[in-house]
Parts: sequence; structure tokens; C-alpha cells
Amino acid sequence: MKQIGERLPEILGKDQDGKEIRLSDFSGRKLVLYIYPKDSTPGCTNQACNLRDNYHALLAKGYAVVGVSVQDAKSHKKFIEKYQLPFPLIADTEKQLVTELGVYGEKKMYGRTTMGTFRTTFIVNEEGVIDRILGPKEIKVKEHAEQILG
Repeated sequence: MKQIGERLPEILGKDQDGKEIRLSDFSGRKLVLYIYPKDSTPGCTNQACNLRDNYHALLAKGYAVVGVSVQDAKSHKKFIEKYQLPFPLIADTEKQLVTELGVYGEKKMYGRTTMGTFRTTFIVNEEGVIDRILGPKEIKVKEHAEQILG
């Protein structure tokens, strides 16, 4: 997994509209890059809506917000429209970014082993360097913005 003090990759991926998102797009601003397992599932919806509800507080503190999951652009568009999300969602269907960040791998649930995305948030400074990482066991989906701002 990427570590504190390392840079994010320059090319992060394409968003729900097919627009390429680059790390340099956020030069001089802090970035919350949050990786979540799946659109429209209860935990992911709570997390996205918490970030939406606190979006202006995040902007006021200098943060841009970008979500990432392995669903396609169509799924992301529906998720954004249904919940009026004000930030882009990267459609990492090839699992390139989640693999590079080290947040995709084996998950055990109900005694079964599957491959999936680990809910992780990278908080990146104005130079594109990771300042903080909130891992799957730390993230509280209904209080995520407060965790970032805290």
C-alpha cells in the first residue's frame, strides 16, 4: 500500500464523464481521495452522503474531494444523480489505481474469500504527497468528513 510521505500517481483515472483526472489538477490544494467498494451499497452511500453534506466545510479548509471505485461510469452517474454528489467519481474498471495504491485484494466475508476494494481514504497535501491514510478499520462512514477535518 502507498505510504505516508509518498506521492500519488499523476494519472488517477477517468471520472463519470470520461474526463481524465490528474494529480496536477489539484496542485496547490489538498485532496481527499476516498476509495470505496461499491456504488449504492449502504456503507458507501452513507460515506458519500456524509462527504456531500460536509462538502462546503471541506472546501473551506482547502480540500478537493474525489471518490474512486471499480464500477463503471454509468453506475457512477446514477449514484451521483440519485444522491446529488458534488464531486467526481473515478471509474477504475481496470483496477489500475486501486491496485497501484494497494487497496485491492483478498477480502474475507461470511467465511468466503473474494477479491475486492478496501475502503481507504488518502489525504494528500498541496504538493501531491500523502499526509494521512484512513484505513478500513478506522473509517466511520457516517462521520467521515469529521474524521478528515478533525
